[in-house]
Amino acid sequence: MQKLNSSDEISVLEHDLDELKKSNRFEDDYNNTATILRTRLERHLKERELRKSLRSYNEGVHSNGGMESNIVDNQVITSETDNLPTEEELANGVRINKIVSNECEIQDKRPSKHRLLVVANRLPVSAVRKGEACWQLEVSVGGLVSALLGITEFETRWIGWAGVNVPDEIGQKSLIESLAKKRCVPVFLDEDLVHLYYNGYCNNILWPLFHYLGLPQEDWLATICNFQSQFDAYKKANQMFADVVEEHYQEGDVVWCHDYHLMFVPKCLKEKNPNMKVGWFLHTPFPSSEIHRIMPSRSELLTAILAADLVGFHTYDYARHFVSACTRILGLEGTPVGVEDQGRLTRVAAFPIGIDSDRFVRAIELPQVKNHIKEFEGRFGSQKVMLGVDRLDMIKGIPQKLLAFEKFLEENPNWHDKVVLLQIAVPTRTDVPEYQKLTCQVHEIVGRINGRFGTLTSVPIHHLDRSLDFHALCALYAITDVALVTSLRDGMNLVSYEFVACQASKKGVLVLSEFAGAAQSLGAGALLVNPWYVTEVASSIAYALNMSSDEREKRHHHNYMHVTTHTSQEWAETFVSELNDTVVEAQLRTKQIPPQLQTEHAVDRYRCSNNRLIILGFNATLTGPVNADGRVDQFKEMELNLHPELEESLKKLCDDPRSTVAIVSGSPRNVLDKNFEDYKIWLAAEHGVFLRTANKKWIQNFTDNIHLDWIECVKHVFEYFTERTPRSYYELRETSIVWNYKYSDFEFGRLQAKDMLQHLWTGPISNASVEVVQGGRSVEVRATGVSKGVSISGILGQVIHDKDMKAPIDYVLCVGHFLPKSLLDVTPTHSSLGSPTNEFSPNHSEERTKSGDLSVITSDSDDNCSCSMNSSTTINASNNCSSVLDLQGDNYFSCAVGRKRSTARYLLNSSADVVALLRKLAD
Repeated sequence: MQKLNSSDEISVLEHDLDELKKSNRFEDDYNNTATILRTRLERHLKERELRKSLRSYNEGVHSNGGMESNIVDNQVITSETDNLPTEEELANGVRINKIVSNECEIQDKRPSKHRLLVVANRLPVSAVRKGEACWQLEVSVGGLVSALLGITEFETRWIGWAGVNVPDEIGQKSLIESLAKKRCVPVFLDEDLVHLYYNGYCNNILWPLFHYLGLPQEDWLATICNFQSQFDAYKKANQMFADVVEEHYQEGDVVWCHDYHLMFVPKCLKEKNPNMKVGWFLHTPFPSSEIHRIMPSRSELLTAILAADLVGFHTYDYARHFVSACTRILGLEGTPVGVEDQGRLTRVAAFPIGIDSDRFVRAIELPQVKNHIKEFEGRFGSQKVMLGVDRLDMIKGIPQKLLAFEKFLEENPNWHDKVVLLQIAVPTRTDVPEYQKLTCQVHEIVGRINGRFGTLTSVPIHHLDRSLDFHALCALYAITDVALVTSLRDGMNLVSYEFVACQASKKGVLVLSEFAGAAQSLGAGALLVNPWYVTEVASSIAYALNMSSDEREKRHHHNYMHVTTHTSQEWAETFVSELNDTVVEAQLRTKQIPPQLQTEHAVDRYRCSNNRLIILGFNATLTGPVNADGRVDQFKEMELNLHPELEESLKKLCDDPRSTVAIVSGSPRNVLDKNFEDYKIWLAAEHGVFLRTANKKWIQNFTDNIHLDWIECVKHVFEYFTERTPRSYYELRETSIVWNYKYSDFEFGRLQAKDMLQHLWTGPISNASVEVVQGGRSVEVRATGVSKGVSISGILGQVIHDKDMKAPIDYVLCVGHFLPKSLLDVTPTHSSLGSPTNEFSPNHSEERTKSGDLSVITSDSDDNCSCSMNSSTTINASNNCSSVLDLQGDNYFSCAVGRKRSTARYLLNSSADVVALLRKLAD
C-alpha cells in the first residue's frame, strides 16, 4: 500500500476522494438504475483504496508520535506525542492527525467534511448525575461505537437517549452542555415513556419476534391488551427522536438511524423534509414474512422503514426476508436492488459489520495481556481450553452449548481431565422472570456436569456470571483452542470476529452456529453447527479438538483475512457512500416522475375553453375507496362502484353542452351500465370494442369481424391456473378473458403467470389472431387490434359525427389515459408547471412483440395505461378527426392516478384527487 510521508500528500488524497464523489455522474433511463462512473463497484473500489491510504497515514502518525516536520500552507509545524488525541478525544470525534503547534490549534485548511448524524436509542456515553448541574460521562463499549470511532471522512454527531430520566430544566440544560463536548445530543424520555416504549414494545414485542421467539406466551393476554398503548408510546418516542434530529439538521447532513428501536424515525423525517438523506440499519435478524406478519402493526412498521433511502442489514438473508415481507404484506414489488412503490425505489442491501481488528491484534502485545496469558497457561497447563463468551440471553444458546459439551464428555471418556470449558455469561435483564429462569437452568446444568465429570482437583466447566475486562478477555481469546458460538438466532455475533483476531499464534478452531450472522462471513473457515442438534455439536467439538495443525492453520487463515480486511470503519464508510449514491439515483428517477397537477391551472384553462373533451378511466380512477382501514377485502375490491362523492359533479359535467365526457375501461358493458345508467355520458367497454353513445345506445366500435372461437380454449387454461393459485380469479368478457392474481402471493402468482404464458404460446392459441396482455398482476387474452388508443379514436370520430361538430376541440383532459400521438396535430408545448415527459416513449407504452399472429403486450394496469394505434384496425371515425383538435398552449392535460411510473404529463395521487378536480370543474 502507498506510504504517505507528508500532509501535502494526504491533502491531495482527500481532495481526490471529494472529486471522485462529484465526478462523472450519468443520468439513467427509468428501467435501469443509475450508474455512477463506469460502474458503482469501480468507484467504490477506488474510494476504498484512497480511504486505506488515508487510514494508513493516520495510523503512522499515531504510532510514531507525529512527524518531525510537516509543511502546511508554507508553515513549519512540529508535533509531539503529548499532543496526540486521547481515547476520550477519539470517542469525541477528533481526527487522529490533528496537529498542534506552539500550544495553539492550527485550523485545518482542507475542505470541511460533511456531517454524519448517528441516531441510536442509546448514546455512546452513559450519564450519571453527581449534582444538580454536574454529570459524570462514561464512554460505552459496543460494536456500533467502535465501528464509528475510526471514521475520518465525516464529522460525526450522535443523537440518542442518555439512559437517565432528567425531569428538571436545570439538569437537562447542564446535560446538554456536557454531552455537547462529546459531540452528543440527548433525547429526553420520561420514565413512563421508557417503560412502554423500550421495556414494553421494543424488548417485549419487537426483540422476541425478530429473534423468532414469538410474542410472550405466559402473559399473552396482558400483552394483547397493552399492545396499543405500547405501540403509541413507540411512535411518540420515535417522533421525539426525529424532532431532535430536525432541530440539529443542516443542509447536506447524512442521517443514519440504527436498529429496531427507531423504525418510525425515517418516516417522521421524510414527512418534514423529503430531501433529507436518511438511512436505516438493523443490527438484529429480520424474520421471515410468516413471522413478521404476526405483529399487529406489521404494515405500519414496514411502510415507515421504506421511507428511508437506504435500508441495511448484516446479511443477505435478512435483506431477503425484508423484501419478501414488503412484497407479501404490503403487496409492493421487490427488485434485485430493493423495494419499489409506484416509481419510488428504497434500496435494500447487506452490509456485514466488522470489528476494529487492529485493536485486538495490538492488544496481544501489551504487557498486561501477556501477563494474563502466562497466568492462564499456568492455570490450565496441558488441558485444551474451550471458550464461550455470551450475554446470558434467551437467544445465545448457552443451555444447548452445555448439553452438547455433556454429550461430548459422555461419548469421549478419554478427554476427561484433558479439556475445560470456560463459559463467560454476562447477566442481562436480571429483573425479567424469563431471564431469571434461564439463569437457574444454566446453573443447574453446570452443576450437574461438574458433579458427573469433575474431580477433587478439577472441574470440566468454569462458569462466570460476570464480564471480564478487555485485557483479560483478549488473553482468554489468545489461549483458546476451540471457541463455541451456539446462538439460536443472532444478528452478527462479533465474539467470533474477536476470537479470530486474537488467534495469530494459537490458530484455534471456531465452532459457529449457522443461525448467527457471522456464519455468512466465516462459514468457510469455521465448523458450522445447528445448536439444536446436540449430537452434531458434540461431534464438531470432538473433530475440532482432534483437528490437524495444517487444517487449523488453513481455516484460521481464511477467517483471519476476512476479519482483518473487513473492518468496522470500512463497514460504516461503505454504508454512507452507498447512501449518497442512492440519493443521487433517486433524484435522477424523480426527474422522470410527472409533476403534481395544479388543479387551479387546469380549472382556469377549462373555463376559458369552449369545446372540451374529458376522457376518464374507471377502475382506480372513479371507483370509491374500499380499504380505508388498511386491510384488503377481496370481495369488496372486486365490485367496481362509482365513487359516491362524484355523482353530482359528474352529472353537471355531462349536462354541460360545451363538454363531452367519456369513460374508457376494460370492464364489460354490464358493469359500466350499472354505474353510469343515469348519466348522459359516452362509454367504451372492453377497451373500446363496444361504444355507448350519449343517448345510451351501444354500438360496436370495429367494422371488421372479431373472431372469438379461441375463448373457450383459453377459459379452460385460466380455470386450471385459478385452481392452482389461491385467491386468483378470472373474468370472462364478451371479447376477452382476464386472469388476475392481484390478491395472491406475489412471487407464486408471478411464477404461475410465467407458466401460463408458456402454455398459451405453445398451446391452444398458437395460431389464433389474439394478443396476450401481461399486466402487473394479470394476464389478458383479447382479439388482435383492440386497444384503448383505438377506442379513443373511435369515440372522437363518433362524437364529431353525432354532434356535427364545427368548432375545434380546444381543451382535452385525460385522467388515467392520454391521447394517441396520431390524434395530436402538434406536439404539446411545455407547460408552465413543468416540462412534460415524452408521452409516447416506447419504454412505458404497451410493448408488443410479434410471433406469427400472436402478440404479447405488457401493460401496467387495466385502466391506467398508455394507448397505442394499430394501423390494421378500422375505426368508425373520420380520417381527419385530428384536425378538430386545437390544443395550443396548456389546454391538454393527461394525468396518471397514483402511478408515478407513468409517461403522463401530470400526476394525481388517488381517486380522492380526481374527485376534487372534477368538483372544481363542475363548479
